[in-house]
Amino acid sequence: MADLIRWEPTGLRQAMDSLFEDAFVRPARFWPTARMEEPAMDMYQTDKEVVVKASMPGIKAEDVDISVTGDMLTISGETCEEKEVREENYFRREMRCGSFNRTLQIPVPVKVDKAEAEFEDGVLTLTMPKVEEVKPKRVTVKSGKEAPAPKKAASAKKAAPKAKKPKAEPKA
Repeated sequence: MADLIRWEPTGLRQAMDSLFEDAFVRPARFWPTARMEEPAMDMYQTDKEVVVKASMPGIKAEDVDISVTGDMLTISGETCEEKEVREENYFRREMRCGSFNRTLQIPVPVKVDKAEAEFEDGVLTLTMPKVEEVKPKRVTVKSGKEAPAPKKAASAKKAAPKAKKPKAEPKA
């Protein structure tokens, strides 16, 4: 017996979703000089710190600004390539010129004054140590099945001293 599969016109739906996203969510695709795309970012945690990595190809370290307000991290900057070619000589122009701004929430409390930022090969790495109370701590779990020794048995042992075993006499 054959299984029936419902047909859904996903091609039209995907086309409409893509059109809506390009027009309203990512308008920079149609107006590239309006502003730069936001930098792609990764944020993760280790036992001791929160690490943020941002991809910023073609941007200089001195053109990047990092600020933390409360639990919000903002990375912003500006870039523009040198203009050596006149506009009418371009076949295609996709490299952007302008400013960018990206704000993320930091999910755990961090020590902002101890944060370190490093910029290498177009990747910004921001390391922020966690506040002490946020660092994971081990708690030992005790089993409820272990019962303490009865008190009578413990007192009986203390009352009756152990008899010494006689030493074995050496055989001659």
